[in-house]
Amino acid sequence: MATILVVDDELGIRALLSEILTDEGHGVELAENAAQARALRERMRPDLVLLDIWMPDVDGITLLKEWGSTGQLTMPVIMMSGHGTIDTAVEATRFGAMAFLEKPITLQKLLRAVEQGLAKPTAAAPGAAAGHADATGDGSGGGYGVPALNLGGALSSEFSFELDRPLREARDAFEKTYFEFHLAKENGSMTRVAEKTGLERTHLYRKLKQLGVDLSRNKRGGA
Repeated sequence: MATILVVDDELGIRALLSEILTDEGHGVELAENAAQARALRERMRPDLVLLDIWMPDVDGITLLKEWGSTGQLTMPVIMMSGHGTIDTAVEATRFGAMAFLEKPITLQKLLRAVEQGLAKPTAAAPGAAAGHADATGDGSGGGYGVPALNLGGALSSEFSFELDRPLREARDAFEKTYFEFHLAKENGSMTRVAEKTGLERTHLYRKLKQLGVDLSRNKRGGA
């Protein structure tokens, strides 16, 4: 099976992910900070990395950028966070992440994301993925070819977010799917969706209209 590097400053998260992935037959290495992650990535050349965003020394996005700019992003990276936002997820994909999982991570979503990550082709040569965004986001090339973002925990686990489009258009598509997911999950309740997404209800309604979200499909319990 695969060799997977888990990078997270929380001991409990590292232990849980290690147990799950080991049970699935994978080899697992653990790092609690960016320094350890750098060393392990260089030594073991993992097939996939699970990388926490919020770490005390160097955050995951910064480490992801570093790997991309130095040509070391030769493996799929799945970002993890308990405080994820749309902006954070979009930024992660700009710099080469292939998926974003929201904590607490369910077993099903973790295994699906890992399976999809390992099914991706190996590192792409610069410009090899014609029509797709540059994996590093800075035009340097040489990173892991990422045509789409699977937002496992943050949105529907089946959602594929195409990156080969203008940023504004991509963000609108991302946000539309995000709000449609929460509307469906809360049976159309604007009150509960406002609470879940942290938006004031009037602002939420304007946002949904702006994005073209069809509210008529979610009128059950829509108070």
